[in-house]
Amino acid sequence: MPLPSNTPMPQPEPPPQPGTNRLFPVFLKLEQLHVLLVGGGAVGHEKLSAMLLNSPDAPITVVATWFSPELLLLAGRHPSVQLREQPYQTTDLVGHDLVIVATNDKELNLRIKADATLQRLLCNVADTPEACDFYLGSIVQKGDLKIAISTNGKSPTIAKRLREMLTHALPHELHDVLQHMTVIREKVGGDFAKKVKSLNEVTAELAGGPAYESPAAARWRHIATGSLLAFAAMLVFNILSYYFTWQQVWEVATSSDTFFIFVAIGFGAQLIDGLLGMGYGVVTAISLMSLNISPAAVSSSIHTAEMFASGASGYHHYRFGNVNRKLFKVLLIPGVLGAITGAYLLSEFGEQYGAYVKPFLSLYLLLLGLRIISKAFSKPGPRKKHKKLGVLAAAGGFLDSFGGGGWGPLVTSTLIAGGRTPQYVIGSVSVTEFFVTFASAVTFFATIGISHWQIILGLIVGGVAAAPLAARLAGRIPVRWMFVGVGLMVIVWSMWSLRKLMM
Repeated sequence: MPLPSNTPMPQPEPPPQPGTNRLFPVFLKLEQLHVLLVGGGAVGHEKLSAMLLNSPDAPITVVATWFSPELLLLAGRHPSVQLREQPYQTTDLVGHDLVIVATNDKELNLRIKADATLQRLLCNVADTPEACDFYLGSIVQKGDLKIAISTNGKSPTIAKRLREMLTHALPHELHDVLQHMTVIREKVGGDFAKKVKSLNEVTAELAGGPAYESPAAARWRHIATGSLLAFAAMLVFNILSYYFTWQQVWEVATSSDTFFIFVAIGFGAQLIDGLLGMGYGVVTAISLMSLNISPAAVSSSIHTAEMFASGASGYHHYRFGNVNRKLFKVLLIPGVLGAITGAYLLSEFGEQYGAYVKPFLSLYLLLLGLRIISKAFSKPGPRKKHKKLGVLAAAGGFLDSFGGGGWGPLVTSTLIAGGRTPQYVIGSVSVTEFFVTFASAVTFFATIGISHWQIILGLIVGGVAAAPLAARLAGRIPVRWMFVGVGLMVIVWSMWSLRKLMM
């Protein structure tokens, strides 16, 4: 397909310099080839494991005079692997496309290499780079994304360390991104120029800039957004007008400096909550208690103000791409139902029943916080898949309403402790938190009304102001220190709860 006339011609890449890595990377469909592996010891098991990990159904024939128990166990789990317990013979090469040599006999290894060269077969000889036609690189895999690392045979240790670093740094959600891009590519039609333009529109926001849109589309988008905001503002003002007048609002905002103290508390609490995915309730509770405000006023103020702050935080997390939609959908309905149940039971049966729930939650979170901090200084392990995310969300929503807080500490810390990427956990949980706190606040409004609105207004102003900054910084902290911050926040929350229970 010819390029459009206004498309610049691609410039050829400069050739590699002498002495640098001149290997040509290729990804093989190993399940369509036949591989001969000579050697049944530890090195043979390592080579076989690497191939089966990437191509579980690859037809591989292993020839050796002895097989290690580990290799026998691995081969038993893969029917496509055939074992021949016999010395190597030249005829073993017949019918194979690749040869991998992994015996402890160097002379035999070089003889097999020579036989493979005569039959025009590509051969890899373990621990002998000069005798290899190709290398088995270190592999990083995130679903359909696969990255191969080569050091040109100079240092397998460096390749291994790079693999560990990239495995830890790259988010698991990259697999979902690739699935979405495949769907987009199939839906995009037209000639080459139109496809490029359409893909630019889709990916411009990922690159950090605004996506292209026509003036007409932009105008209608602004109209729709303005209409939605106007409707939301009308709904909020209509609800709030039942409780206080504009004159009361003005008197509170101008009467003393106390209002601005509440604004500062809301700003700091939301900044921490946006960065770590939790901590709004902890910071506001500790700060308001230090001002000698009654516990009842603190509890009701936090629940009401958090609805607005979490809404602003969730919007900005979504805007900056911190949300895993699949995780959000799983958490949403159970979290809302748990919040409604907790708020209703608290309003009907009183706060005294919360004392039975808080000790178990506080002890659980204390242990969980210590575990998260330990993960910050340990080697990354395999990601644990949570099979009961709905139960976790329902428990978090219930405890947040009934126990006076716990959505962020319980849900965020549990997901991060399981190995999920902190940036997407924080964003997804923050978006869900708006709906959870909204359901809780509406239930409280319907049952016990609203009070202490001077505190609420200050927390709302500060929280909404901090939301975009916190969302922009989420996940930008190094992962290790993110774990430390989350762990310390969980421990502070749990110890604060335990202290209140013992008083």
